Amino acid sequence: MQHAKHQYETEGYLIYRDVIDKALADETRNHVFWLLEQHPESRPEQLHHNMLVNDPFMWRLAGDDRLLDIASQFIGEEVALFAAHYIAKAPKTGQKVLWHQDGSYWPLEPMEVVTLWLAATPSTPENGCMRIIPGTHRESLVSWEELRQHDDGDNVLGSGLDPKSIDDATAIDLNLQAGDVSIHNPNIIHGSDANFSDQWRIGLTLRYIPVTTKILNNDHPAILFRGKAREGINVYAPKPIFDPKKHFIFNGWEAF
Repeated sequence: MQHAKHQYETEGYLIYRDVIDKALADETRNHVFWLLEQHPESRPEQLHHNMLVNDPFMWRLAGDDRLLDIASQFIGEEVALFAAHYIAKAPKTGQKVLWHQDGSYWPLEPMEVVTLWLAATPSTPENGCMRIIPGTHRESLVSWEELRQHDDGDNVLGSGLDPKSIDDATAIDLNLQAGDVSIHNPNIIHGSDANFSDQWRIGLTLRYIPVTTKILNNDHPAILFRGKAREGINVYAPKPIFDPKKHFIFNGWEAF
C-alpha cells in the first residue's frame, strides 16, 4: 500500500491489474449496450451520471468492495461516489478526448477526489486508450472558461487545454485489459485518441470522494457507500428498487 501511495504521489496515476472478474467485466460491457438501447439519442461516449445514479447495476458495480478498497487507500474509509460516466468508443467512430485536467470541470470543495477508470474491454493505443503525462498532477488547474476556448468540434468533452501548451513527448499509453483499473489525480493532464480500430473500447470512470468533500451543485446526488453522511454537506440518492421491466438484469439483482 505504501508503495502504491508513493507512486501515486510521485507520478499521479497507478494501474491495478485484474481487479474485477471476467463475469463482472462482461456485465459492465453489456450494461453499456443495454443503456444505448434505452437512450438511442445518446452517443456511446456520453452515458453520464444522470443515467446511472438510480441504476441498480451501477450501485452494485461502483459499490464493489474491490473498487472501494482501492479508493479508500487515497481518500479515507468513508467513501461516496461523486460521479460515474461511461466513455464507450464505438469501432471506427469513437471520439477522442482532448488533453485536460478533470478537476477543472468539477464543483468540489475541497478537491479531494480520486478517479478509478475501469476497463470493461481491452483499452489499447489502437482503440483509443487513455494517455497520461506523468507528474503533471503537480500543476495548477486551468479554469473551465479557458478550456472552452479550445474545441475542434469532434471530441468527447467539447473542450480541452491549449494544444500549444502541451508537451506530449513524455505521455504514456495506459494499456488495460478487461477488469483492470487505473487511477489518477484530478490535476493530471490526460486525454485519448479516437478509436480507429474494429473493436469497442469501453471504460467507466468512477469519481470517489470522502464524505467531507462538498459537491457545490446541490442538484447533483451522490451515492454513499461507506461511512455516514455529514449534515449539510451532500445530497445522497436513495438505494434503487430493482424492477426487471425498467432495469438491466444482472447477477445479484436480488439485493435490490
